[in-house]
Amino acid sequence: MTPERLLELIQAGESLDVEFKGERTHPVSDNELVEAVVCLANRPSDRPGWLLLGIEDDGRIAGARPRHHDRTDPLRVQALIANRTRPALSVRVEVISVEGKDVIAIEVPALKAPAGTTEGKYLRRAIGGDGKPACLPMHFHEMQALQTDWGLLDYSALVVPEARWDDLDPLEFERFRRFIREGHGRGDASLVDLPDVELAKALGAVQANHEVSAVRVLGLLLFGREEALRRLLPTHEAAFQVLAGQRVEVNDFFRWPLLRIMEELLARFRARNREEELMVGLLRVGVPDYPPAAFREGVANALIHRDYTRLGAVHVQWHDDRIEISNPGGFPEGVRLDNLLVTPPRPRNPLLADAFKRAGVVERTARGIDTIFFEQLRNGRPAPSYDRSNESGVVLILPGGKANLDFVRLVVEENQAGRILSLDDLLILNHLWFERQLTTGDAARLIQKPEAEARSRLQRLVEAGLVEPRGERKGRLWHLSAAAYRRLGQKAAYIRQRGFEPLQQEQMVLQFVEKHGRITRREAADLCQLSPLQARDLLARLVKGRKLVRHGARRGAFYGLPSINMDESKPDMDKSITKSKASKPRRPT
Repeated sequence: MTPERLLELIQAGESLDVEFKGERTHPVSDNELVEAVVCLANRPSDRPGWLLLGIEDDGRIAGARPRHHDRTDPLRVQALIANRTRPALSVRVEVISVEGKDVIAIEVPALKAPAGTTEGKYLRRAIGGDGKPACLPMHFHEMQALQTDWGLLDYSALVVPEARWDDLDPLEFERFRRFIREGHGRGDASLVDLPDVELAKALGAVQANHEVSAVRVLGLLLFGREEALRRLLPTHEAAFQVLAGQRVEVNDFFRWPLLRIMEELLARFRARNREEELMVGLLRVGVPDYPPAAFREGVANALIHRDYTRLGAVHVQWHDDRIEISNPGGFPEGVRLDNLLVTPPRPRNPLLADAFKRAGVVERTARGIDTIFFEQLRNGRPAPSYDRSNESGVVLILPGGKANLDFVRLVVEENQAGRILSLDDLLILNHLWFERQLTTGDAARLIQKPEAEARSRLQRLVEAGLVEPRGERKGRLWHLSAAAYRRLGQKAAYIRQRGFEPLQQEQMVLQFVEKHGRITRREAADLCQLSPLQARDLLARLVKGRKLVRHGARRGAFYGLPSINMDESKPDMDKSITKSKASKPRRPT
């Protein structure tokens, strides 16, 4: 930890990974210190946490009191925390001087097991009711959820002591077999002819040697009777809601086995999902309001990856312009919004995920997220969004509305020509259609891959005649080509997006300066629809050609015409005028 890094943490404010502890009003006791460390240790994260003593909640640096007479011994603080936590936490403590005041920075490593104090107190770092990070009591089911997030516990594999074989419904076993038969080869056909007990054993739904000795959570979720699920798994629930503005048209809740829920939700989806037809040559292409494959994967992911230790239902909400699918429990450890498309599969309930694959409900490749994005984009819709997800729940939004049929036609024509568009291609083209332009860095963040791969993908789209570059090096922008805009029925959009040629841009800037007296780099960028770097290069060319003169430096710089004195030169001009008047001899009266 350096003073510069410490200031960065302070300026960023408190978060799930950073906690401030001020001592301006009262000193932080050893008990409060240990509890704060335990709180930071119990959070689902693969990054270290930081406890900063001497920083007030509002970010002011008040300084930490010396904890050992006239100074603070980092080794003694480390020993205190290790001796008063179970398991013993090995933290790193540093005393850093900032603005003449000492701040005690304690680095708390990411753990793979719940930690508590020697007095048996367990706390967890979470978002409180006021929307701010806080330390909350940690209950036993939350310890299970944390271990599940870390991949140390498969909740679906736990034994339910009160459950018996009679709590399982033979009709649900037959439903499982039917899913395999209708899965067109996606399921595990070797399971179809097995008796019920052998099928349950093959899936890991029960504990059995010769006889069934115990039923696991998986057994109840797949084959449980409704009464048994209500009694033994009260956290399991799913809801289907149709919302028209503020009015609720449908509001149904289910406590059924998962495959029965899937069947019911898919049937309701098919009944409401409309489709229009598009002719591409002699090929008739159906364009649905919502892609069935994307909906199916979204619902299956919500049922598989939900946190069954939390109360709450899996919600499928059908709005006028979108479908929202949400489930309790945030992303599993290691899965974030910025790596959602590229991270390896990390199921919260591995045994349940495997059962869904073997039933043919989801793809065996475990890349359901890719399917959701690909199907949504190829049908001319905006990209799906997970932006409303947080540590307590995952929310998938499938945008609806009017499909871009010209975009669908372009995708089909490219496929017919043997130029298959990948998910990365569709993400870039979709973004360029809605946002008009992007940089190489933007493309890398969009496809969640390094810039080198993004640049390579953009170059292939250029070679395919769909994208064009503009500018050089870091100032380079990418936009759809004239051919792409023509195929999308937006010929004029290319001219607006391409903008003016350099000579025209220079004339626009000069006219602006003639009218307003000066121009800044930001104003030039807005005027000519350029990036800041491109605007800088444009103004530099005008200065080099002696068409403009630069005044000031850095952020205060502005540009004016050489023949017109700017505001900052007015005093000198006034002096010269006064001097000329004084030196001019008077005419005799």
